[in-house]
Amino acid sequence: MDQQSVVEKLRGRVGQVVGVSDWLVIDQKRIDQFAECTDDHQWIHVDVEKAAKGPFGKTIAHGFLTLSLISAMSTCIQLPFDKSEAQMSINYGLNKVRFLNPVPVNSRVRTRVTLAEVEEKTPGRILLTYSHTIEIEGQNKPACVAENLGMVFLK
Repeated sequence: MDQQSVVEKLRGRVGQVVGVSDWLVIDQKRIDQFAECTDDHQWIHVDVEKAAKGPFGKTIAHGFLTLSLISAMSTCIQLPFDKSEAQMSINYGLNKVRFLNPVPVNSRVRTRVTLAEVEEKTPGRILLTYSHTIEIEGQNKPACVAENLGMVFLK
């Protein structure tokens, strides 16, 4: 399949949900490990006793922890071309990120992914903009919304 055909198929999916990930548990161990990696040891994340008396009643995940899970949860994305036609796909960055709702410890989150934009770049490269809504199980308001960019390199 040629690049133009792939681009046309992708453009036909703009505005559509292209994936919903499985639920992922955000437990204290994951929060603590993230704090270690980032040197962000703010008490609302890592001090269970103090956080129990704080504004959220328990520890909460770091916003950037929630955001960082986009890569892992993006394996759910289904695109309208055969993956064997792509050499690789890379994370190209973010456009907009908003943290709308804290993620309490032991919550389950997932992402709902919409294909927002398709842009042809150099021959064999297509820039895809995905709109991620990271949902918290049992809550109406999402934890995070973010525009994530992915560059697909066709063979």
